[in-house]
Amino acid sequence: MKRFLLLAPLALAPLSAVLANEMPTGFSPMFNGHDLSGWTPVNVAPNTFTVRDGMVVISGVPTGYMRSPKMYENFILECDWRHLKSGGNSGVFVWGDGIPAMGTGYTRGIEVQVLDNGFNIPGKNEWYTTHGDLFSIWGASMTPFGRIAQKGSRSFPSEERSNSAPEWNHYRITGNRGELRLEVNGKEVTVAKDCVPRKGFLALESEGSECHFKNVFIKELPASDTPEEQTANPYDGFVSLFNGVNFDGWKVPEGDNDHWKAAGGIIDYDALSEARGEKHLWTQKEYSNYTLIADWRIKEAPFQNPNIRQILPDGSDALDPEGKPIALTMPDADSGILLNGSEKHQVNIWCWPVGSGEMYGVRRDKNNPPEVRAGATPLEKADNPVGKWNRFEITVLHGKVSVKLNNKVVLAGVSIPGFPEKGPIGFQHHGSRKDGQWSSSPSLMQYRNIFIKELQP
Repeated sequence: MKRFLLLAPLALAPLSAVLANEMPTGFSPMFNGHDLSGWTPVNVAPNTFTVRDGMVVISGVPTGYMRSPKMYENFILECDWRHLKSGGNSGVFVWGDGIPAMGTGYTRGIEVQVLDNGFNIPGKNEWYTTHGDLFSIWGASMTPFGRIAQKGSRSFPSEERSNSAPEWNHYRITGNRGELRLEVNGKEVTVAKDCVPRKGFLALESEGSECHFKNVFIKELPASDTPEEQTANPYDGFVSLFNGVNFDGWKVPEGDNDHWKAAGGIIDYDALSEARGEKHLWTQKEYSNYTLIADWRIKEAPFQNPNIRQILPDGSDALDPEGKPIALTMPDADSGILLNGSEKHQVNIWCWPVGSGEMYGVRRDKNNPPEVRAGATPLEKADNPVGKWNRFEITVLHGKVSVKLNNKVVLAGVSIPGFPEKGPIGFQHHGSRKDGQWSSSPSLMQYRNIFIKELQP
């Protein structure tokens, strides 16, 4: 009898688990409980999203997200979530893009807040609550409804219904024709209207602490012909080159001594590499034809460069009345993205009036035809100020290079004689110090959101 009593609860456990995991009628599973098949980790490390005991386990490091295999328009999403510690932070992204917004680890879209009750910083119930806030992020938009944040533009839940860590909670998220509704533990508490985008990816967020999801089910609702301008950008075919935590897939210069750093979703460089030879950071893989997306920012420009030139649209230097190049003295920093293994074929990052995106080695090569030198000169300066993030979109196709900077075309497409057929992609080292002072423009840089799409030859 004692033996039977000990085993009975174990015999009942599988039945309880089945009942708890029962899929609602008309729904399909988004998570199979065994692995992450069908999901795409976007900008995170291999162990940021894992599976354990039938749960999606989010480590929280680095910040980033994992998205659904396809975009959704109108749907009902059911899921259970819990935090492991008080104040834990996560979220469900709705109608997001395929890669993060510029300068951040998160997608443009609408966030459904997944925040533990123990989270408490100044401003609670003014610009945020804990669980259940609905708000647009990184360029998306929506109209708050019901209980609205005093500061900012969030829909607040009508009541607090979430259980604190480590207890489970249930979300039912309904997105339909740009309207978003959230039920928490069986009751609707939050509504947002006029959401843009209103078609895009669904995603789970990593933000600093461990969080679990399970019982993730979805039911698609009838389509409503969302227009293109209200549809997220899928960024089809792009894959990440940087996992946010280390240099897997990259070649750090031998002897660098940790001046190239990888942490928190960012590559950071202080321009002080101790490598005796080449100090650039290169990909291990070689590429031929591709579109590269890379976010970058100049941290500071401490060097006063006395030899900055004004460059004319044809690629030549502006001259003074005596026929000498006009030289300007101004703060400067200098770096670049090296294409196909070549230092000469770099897309510049700097503070010159001509703007970033220039291909200095091509423009200055007098053996190149005039149209090539002009084509390697930016059409406009599209840089954000020093300290702010920028985004390059660089396309290389059969030796022809085009560049967008912050969504503006700066190189329309120039076919470059002698362009290397294939090679790695690099981030440039530039600058030197003497007696504690910079003696040339340093590459005091940060990079993130590095994605590539290889193109067919």
